[in-house]
Amino acid sequence: MFIYCVWLRWPEASAFLRRMRNPTNGRAKRECQPHNTRPLPLPVRVNRPGESVESKPFTSLPLKPALLQALESLNYVQMTPIQALSLPPQLEGRDVIGQARTGSGKTAAYGLGLLSRIDPELARVQALVLCPTRELADQIAKEIRRLARCLPNIKLTILSGGIDKRPQLASLAHDPHIVVGMAGRVLEHLEQGTLRLDDLKVLVLDEADRMLDDDFEQASRAIVDQAPKTRQTLLFSATFPDSVRAVSRRLQRQAIEVSVDTAPTAGQVEQIFYEVDGARRLDALVHLLSEHRPESALVFCHTRGDARAVEVGLAKRGFSVLALHGDIEQRERDEVLVRFANGSCRVLVATDVAARGLDIKNLAAVISYELPNDADVHVHRVGRTGRAGRSGQAFHLFTSRERSRLEAIEQLLGTAIVPQKLSMSASEPDRPLPALMATLCIDGGRRDKLRPGDLLGALTGDAGLAKEAVGKINTYDTRTYVAIDKSQAKRALQRLRDGKIKGKNFRVRPIG
Repeated sequence: MFIYCVWLRWPEASAFLRRMRNPTNGRAKRECQPHNTRPLPLPVRVNRPGESVESKPFTSLPLKPALLQALESLNYVQMTPIQALSLPPQLEGRDVIGQARTGSGKTAAYGLGLLSRIDPELARVQALVLCPTRELADQIAKEIRRLARCLPNIKLTILSGGIDKRPQLASLAHDPHIVVGMAGRVLEHLEQGTLRLDDLKVLVLDEADRMLDDDFEQASRAIVDQAPKTRQTLLFSATFPDSVRAVSRRLQRQAIEVSVDTAPTAGQVEQIFYEVDGARRLDALVHLLSEHRPESALVFCHTRGDARAVEVGLAKRGFSVLALHGDIEQRERDEVLVRFANGSCRVLVATDVAARGLDIKNLAAVISYELPNDADVHVHRVGRTGRAGRSGQAFHLFTSRERSRLEAIEQLLGTAIVPQKLSMSASEPDRPLPALMATLCIDGGRRDKLRPGDLLGALTGDAGLAKEAVGKINTYDTRTYVAIDKSQAKRALQRLRDGKIKGKNFRVRPIG
């Protein structure tokens, strides 16, 4: 009898023991290979950060005709820098590390790459995208579906945590081609045998720095351990600390590294740092909001307790404000994001974790209530504004005890920061930012065949509202949200309650 001893790191050992306890688990048993102790190759960098990238049309790529047709229908003509640099190696089957700031087109970059490798005739999971939040998973799935609109019979399933598993199990009864999900929930399905990766061709880690940090690394590594070694692995994020690069060398094979648009240009985002007294930090925030009066502002806090306290403090002083953090339920979280995006709320206070991956269009300003402990987080915060060539503002509050954080940001940005002082007067009145819109919730959605056009028709028809008084409409499976000009909201509510939408009576209620 022979006894083999193999040294494994804990995430690998954990996955190995699970497979030994349940060797089939819906998958063929894999052999455990000893850890490779040879030096791992460094990623091959194809450009220098900050150098200009030639703009090229998508038609210059060897993409499937159906993908080119979809791009034309979406009016996607020229590639962004991250797309121009990362797509050619992806289409060659190479592993890629892609670093670019938020809003630079990273999702379309890897979305086109993975769709190029999908075989619609093979009803198996061929691409898996892992990300840290449910909101980001929804946004990624939406963009990939848009890109796949001209491909025949492509099925995509979202596997997010914090929601009922039953719809996911029903969807997985017939294998999708693409899965987009959060690592924890994806791993649960793998362990239960309801998801198989035997035919996986492409694995993507979006917000890879988060997926490989302490919160998600163990689950991500366990998933990677169950994926075929022949897969293509793509890592995309706005920041890549050295620790993540070290991990990537174990997940990828001779990766191509591209880095563009890692920081906003001076013309896009105006950044100002203010040194303040810690006891007057809330007063400083109120002063900035009152003076600059942004159409929308995202305030970053370290902890959920800070976020709650700032929300309460701003609300007491008359501001239209909501908070986003880990203590709120998923439905409430959805409604917070809907109200902020449609103008029913002017200020959103959020933790860095809760805000990661949010796609808020035309965000006017971001404010750091205090500087982050990690300078890379500063890049993610600022990247929320000034997107797609638009201008934005970024204000950062700090105390003398946060000087080391300021120095770390200076080192990362490669420039000296000259802090400014806020001239606040105790007699200066607050100027709260009122919401311009109000949100109504209709208890009917996609499952009821209720479309945005049906609701718009009811509002501008029987309800008698002008089209300009109706704002953004968000449709979910069982409910629909619509933004109404605040001066017309009560009238719209009463008319919808008294009338019908698409010949049916629906419960309608105001939110907030």
